[in-house]
This record gives sequence, C-alpha cells and structure tokens, in this order.
Amino acid sequence: MERDMQEGDLLEGGVPSNGFHFLEVNPHTGGIRDLFKYWVFGDVISGAKFLDGSDPVGVGTDVVDHRWVILVSVMVRKVVMFFKKPLEWTGILVEFLLNLVSLNGGFLGLFCNFILAQVVMPCRDSDTFISAIGNLDGRIDLYKPDLVMEDYGGLTDDERLMKIEMGNRFMMDLCIMASKLAYENSKVVKNVVIHRWKMHFVDFYNCWNDYQKQLSTQVFILCDKPVNANLILISFRGTEPFDADHWCTDFDYSWYEIPELGKVHMGFLEALGLGNRANKGSFQNLLLNYNTLGEKQARASKIVGDSNSTNSRALYPEMEERNAYFVVRSKLKDLLTTHKNAKFVVTGHSLGGALAILFPTVLVLQEELEMMRRLLGVYTFGQPRVGDKQMHNFMESHLNYPVPKYFRVVYCNDLVPRIPYDDKIFLYKHFGVCLYYDSLYNEKRVDEEPNRNFFGPKFLIPEYLNAFWELIRGLLMGYLHGPEYEEGWFSILIRTIGLVLPGISAHSPRDYVNSVRLGREQ
Repeated sequence: MERDMQEGDLLEGGVPSNGFHFLEVNPHTGGIRDLFKYWVFGDVISGAKFLDGSDPVGVGTDVVDHRWVILVSVMVRKVVMFFKKPLEWTGILVEFLLNLVSLNGGFLGLFCNFILAQVVMPCRDSDTFISAIGNLDGRIDLYKPDLVMEDYGGLTDDERLMKIEMGNRFMMDLCIMASKLAYENSKVVKNVVIHRWKMHFVDFYNCWNDYQKQLSTQVFILCDKPVNANLILISFRGTEPFDADHWCTDFDYSWYEIPELGKVHMGFLEALGLGNRANKGSFQNLLLNYNTLGEKQARASKIVGDSNSTNSRALYPEMEERNAYFVVRSKLKDLLTTHKNAKFVVTGHSLGGALAILFPTVLVLQEELEMMRRLLGVYTFGQPRVGDKQMHNFMESHLNYPVPKYFRVVYCNDLVPRIPYDDKIFLYKHFGVCLYYDSLYNEKRVDEEPNRNFFGPKFLIPEYLNAFWELIRGLLMGYLHGPEYEEGWFSILIRTIGLVLPGISAHSPRDYVNSVRLGREQ
C-alpha cells in the first residue's frame, strides 16, 4: 500500500495531480455581498467563490444544485468566527463564575464567604477547576458494575474488568464517562482516574493542529491497572462549547479523497495532525507515505523535495511529540508491548468521537494490522460524520466481523450526528452499529438516526415540542430516578436554550450518560 511520492505527483500549491480529489468550502474567500447574491438570486459565480475543488466543472455544478447546504456551512462558520473572541471571553467568564460558586459551596456559601472575606478563588490549571461540561453534569463516578453485570456477580473488581467486552453496559458507561472527563484539564483527569476510578493514569496530551496553528486537540490514555493491564482506553476531547474553531470544524464540509479509503473530512484529518489544507498534498503524504516515526525527517524530506518549496520541518512539526495521531500511535505501541494481554478501546464525544473512529481507520490504512488485532472496540457519542460510503466499506471488515466493534451512540435530536450532510455533493455517510435513544431513553439499533440531515421541515415542530418536554423532564429527573440524576440550575438553563436551538441542547453529555444508565432496548 505504501509508496514513495514521484516527481510530478503534486501540482503547484500541493494540489494532487494523480487521482486524489478534494472539495474545500472556504467561508473566507467570499464576502457578505457574495453570500447575499448567492442566497437570494442563486448567483453561481458568487457561490463558487466559497468553493475550491480538484474538479472545477463539478464545483460549478454543485453550486447550482446544492445552494442550501453550502449556505449553511458558510453562514454558520462566518457568524461563529465573527464572535470568536467574545465567545472565548464568555467561556472564560462562565467557567470562572461556575467554579467560584461551586468552590464556595453554592450561592449562599459564596455570599457568606464574601461577608467573612474568605472567598475561595478558582485557579484554571488546578485539580479543582471544572470545565463548563463538567459543571453541566457533575457525575464523575462510574456506574455500579454489579448492577449491570449480573452474570459476573461475586467477582472482584479486577475480575470484572477482565470480563468487560463491547456491548456490555459497564463498558458503555466507562466510555461515556471517559469521553466526558476528556473535557477537563490534565490534573482533574489524573485525579479522577487514580482516586475515583482506581485505574492507572498513563498520560494527557495537548496536541498541535497545524491548520489552526494551536494546541487544540486533547486526548488522554488510561489502563485498568499499572501492571499486566487487560484494558487500555484512549479518550479524545470533543467540541468545547465556547471554542469557535471546534464548531467551525464540525460545520466544515470540506473533504479529501484517498482512492482506497474514500472521502474523509478535511478538518478532522487536520485535528489528528494528518495534513494541512494550505498544502493539500500533505494529506496524501502523511496518510499513505508516512508509516514509521523513526523515518520522520528522512521521509518528509524525500516526500516534499524541492518541488513544494516547503520546509519539511514546517510542514511536519515534530510529529511524534505534537501531532495527535502520531503521539497516540507511538504510546499505544509501547503499551501493547508492555501489557501482552491488553486490548484497547477508543472513545470520544462530539468532535472527540470523530477522532476516535478516524484513529483506527488510519491504523488500517497504514497497515498497522497487529495493533488492529488488539482493538477491542470503538464507542462514540454524538459523533459527526467523518467520511463517505467507500470509507464505510473499507472499514466494515475490520470493525464488524466477526463481532461488532464500533458502536455509535446517538441521543434523540442531537444536531451534531446529523452533520456534515448526507447528500449528493458532500456524500458523508455514517457507519457502524447505531444505538439510538429517544427522549424517554428507549434504545433502538438502527441503520441511521431519524431525520438524518436535521433540517427536514416535517421534523421542525416535533423538535421544539420535544425540547419543551426535555425541559420538564429535567426538572423532574431527581424525583423520577433519584438524586444522582437531579439536574442543577446550569443544566436547566441549557435546556431552556433548547427551546430555541433544540439540536444544540440535545448534544449535552448529560443525556448520553442518562441514556447509557437508564436506557433499555425496546
């Protein structure tokens, strides 16, 4: 599968010339006037300014046929980026206030401490500072295994962990809790893994996204025990609610096509450190021609050569230390060598779910078959689409046979699993076993969640009615299911936002935790 780049494979600017195709939706290459003309008058020339592709004729056709889809991608990203700094400052303020109230024992405690001049001030990098996601759902303990693993009664904790397997509810709970924990800082993650879960914390990585030019991809690794581990878990951080770049990645419908693999979401590849759209040939180089970390500089120099006039160190910045895919792959190899009987699970919520399924996909593409043999499975929650039907076919034999290894959990009207769109221009398709939960937490195994592109008019009224029901349900959860499920004021506030944007409020990890713990198969 692996081959060296030949001279002439890349056109000027890194655009592939040997059958590799791409389509980029760029909100910055056109202005508001172009967007208005495209939206109101269907002006093809104005719409085409937002698209760049390897097939110029196809791009022109796509502009005419799929105006609404392109318009949503461009508008959402323009609006989000316009409010990038205010959104960031709002996030800092909200998290500070949430932690200020929490650390001082609630609003009443904060008032008393203020009077006594004993206010406890939050410190962002401490092991007590909790993210907005963590404040939305304060549960950190794992579900009681003996309540869900009836067949394993009488076993010790270590023996139970040896029995965990894909499809059992304890594994699902471990994965959603790890996906939720990934939103916290490294000190909080380490503290919870060691002291609350009684597991072995391996490391927390803050990785480089070369397109965003920042450390915006986070992932942590744990083992069930430090010696002779049976389970290695990799958890990617998802879309942070106040991070404009993360939301733009979710609503970016650009793709890059690898012939054997198919079309893959360009933004998710960049988040894993597998290329940069500024030099689109880098995707091909890293995915197909970059298989061994020890050959980093030699191969990068050989691949790029003089034709790109790009410094190899600038194109591939210290990958084994900074780029998520290479960091995790390298550490996972070491762990699998150390723990001979261990298998690994990959998980994530939202954007983290996309990276979780993309990671083993690239392992297969790069023929890391021994590592894939040790894959126990993948659990994702509220995951956006990552590729097309060809990618589904490519991965099916590795994830579905002889037993299913990839479970994609979707809660009710969550918007994020419905993007990027599944239509003729972008061709994004979900794959894997879909566990769909309705607002009563009833579980169904389906091929695709209802209303797969979210904006269907016949679903509009039911979505808002359901959001109203979720608000009422949130007020009653403590009475219906016990204090563990009681929702605080911050969660109720998010439920009220759902009355305006139901698909956003339904994306909360709280409903995914509830789905796993309360859900039963219909």
